[in-house]
Amino acid sequence: MSDRRKHSTGSPFEKAAAYSRAIRQGPFVHVSGTTGYDYTAMEMPADVADQARNCFTTIAASLAAVDASLSDVVRVRYYVTKPEHFDAVAPVLKEHLAGIDPAATMIVCQLIRPEMLIEIEVTAQVS
Repeated sequence: MSDRRKHSTGSPFEKAAAYSRAIRQGPFVHVSGTTGYDYTAMEMPADVADQARNCFTTIAASLAAVDASLSDVVRVRYYVTKPEHFDAVAPVLKEHLAGIDPAATMIVCQLIRPEMLIEIEVTAQVS
């Protein structure tokens, strides 16, 4: 596995659960589920759209750390705590992924902390 590269944001969740924010192996990059925390301040906005923006900030930085970008994303999964969050986050998703148009799934579920309203994970393929 000599071509395996790992990236961590320093999030306490990564340390507690022994995972990396992003793994690049060969042309594939897998970015772990990312919630809306501002990881530098460990603050969570109350608004789901603001949380989605923070998710993309963290995801884009994690991709860049392993020489990839949002334009390389081929698959995205969204986890939201309420169906009505779709209307609030759709413009944010479009802002970050329009023209890339990856395969996508949105799942309504409960997340591990009550302040978490959205979690996003992506897979990218770098040519």
